[in-house]
Amino acid sequence: MGSEREPQYVHAHAGDNVAVVVNPGGLPAGARFSSGLKLREAVPEAHKVALADLAAGEAIVRYGVPIGYAHRAIARGSWVHEGLMTLPEPPELSSCPLATDVPAPLAPLEGYAFEGFHNADGTVGTKNILGISTTVQCVAATVDHAVRRIKAEVLPRYPSVDDVVAITHPYGCGVAIDAPGAAIPIRTLRNLSLNPNFGGEILLVSLGCEKLQPVRMIPAGALPVLEEAPSVAVMQEARHGFGEIVANIMELAEKKLRRLNERRRTTCPAAELVVGLQCGGSDALSGVTANPAVGFAADLLVRAGATVMFSEVTEVRDAAHLLTARAATPQIAQDFLREMAWYDEYLRAGGADRSANPTPGNVKGGLGNVVEKAMGSIAKAGTTALRGVFAAGERVTQKGLVFAATPASDFICGTLQLAAGMNVHIFTTGRGTPYGLAVAPVIKVANNSGLAARWHDLIDVDAGRIATGEATVEKVGWEIFLLVLDVSSGGKRTWADRWGLHNEFVLFNPGPVT
Repeated sequence: MGSEREPQYVHAHAGDNVAVVVNPGGLPAGARFSSGLKLREAVPEAHKVALADLAAGEAIVRYGVPIGYAHRAIARGSWVHEGLMTLPEPPELSSCPLATDVPAPLAPLEGYAFEGFHNADGTVGTKNILGISTTVQCVAATVDHAVRRIKAEVLPRYPSVDDVVAITHPYGCGVAIDAPGAAIPIRTLRNLSLNPNFGGEILLVSLGCEKLQPVRMIPAGALPVLEEAPSVAVMQEARHGFGEIVANIMELAEKKLRRLNERRRTTCPAAELVVGLQCGGSDALSGVTANPAVGFAADLLVRAGATVMFSEVTEVRDAAHLLTARAATPQIAQDFLREMAWYDEYLRAGGADRSANPTPGNVKGGLGNVVEKAMGSIAKAGTTALRGVFAAGERVTQKGLVFAATPASDFICGTLQLAAGMNVHIFTTGRGTPYGLAVAPVIKVANNSGLAARWHDLIDVDAGRIATGEATVEKVGWEIFLLVLDVSSGGKRTWADRWGLHNEFVLFNPGPVT
């Protein structure tokens, strides 16, 4: 639908005094909606229009909550943008309700399954990948070189293995390895190597002299001891140059590939899925189309017994009071507040606060501030009770809806969700992004049909149909749910996987560098 058609806006909540323009390209001054509202000035697509006269200092209400306060009087039909809004104070963490509005369990959803790879530790993979982990950045270039050769010379002999992935990163030495903040990148690297899509076959490449020694990254008790397929290669032990180093990595990799190649997909209940939710390149339509549809799919997944994790601390911070109220227990609510408080202090120490979150693209897309962004972001979490909270880099061990604490940065969030055990990813976007991950399939959901049409070979689901009335949240939510099962079975490849759009791992390291 274009601006030449009937002007249209979407209203998130009955008590809102602003709405969001849907028409691609926006609307000109004088455009009149079916409600009788007439635009006093041009309003861009996904930006807000005042539904009533607003006095100076009056709350600007969207999603049923104040997202800001008017700097000056704003007439009905005017464009309401970030320049007219004062950012509200964040919820006081000590005043947040604790498990006061716990949702009743939804009816179980039975009979849904996918074809996955069973692992010895009880997890299930949606891919069958050899991951080659590294303890330190020093070995990254060597491992990348070895992986290129493995893919070209060795992998073709093992057709049941999907890929070989180098888990490289800028950590491991030149850091304060015993500082409290070091626990986050170390456990992230440990748990990345244990992601279900790696099938339990750990292969670790070390330089030899680094601070992050193999036994520290993966304690001896967690490292498989297999004479036929050793798990650690130490570069500094080589005696005959670079060729020997690479040959050793390739030899160990082939032993792992041989074992992985014996694996076959078997029917697994949907309860074995660990689904990560994320948004990037968001705009003001995200919270009324793509994110609610993902939220509906999240509820279906929870009903089917799966684990669904949402993240991005600064994008939920302003909704803390809503999320603690729906925590299953007061302790889970307290755990959530612990993560919010930790991040508040982390930002404060860096001379920033949560207002640093919105990007120029978010603002251009109509998101006035981080409060509006947060209220739209939490729609991805659906309506079920919060069942668990996990710190950055920790592995998720709880079924149902959980919060895995991460920064909002797309690539750090994705890396931390993989460490948490994610085996399939759902990513919503309004502005568009080629984001992808090698380890888990990434289902890309567009919040507007214009993006879905322009990027027809990058977007997997068009949720923009919700805004134009061509589809409902429920219909698109079911589409996403069924696509998760199909993609997890290897039956359909996401566009990111078809193009091989796989971003690098990015660690979250709040500790000092020496």
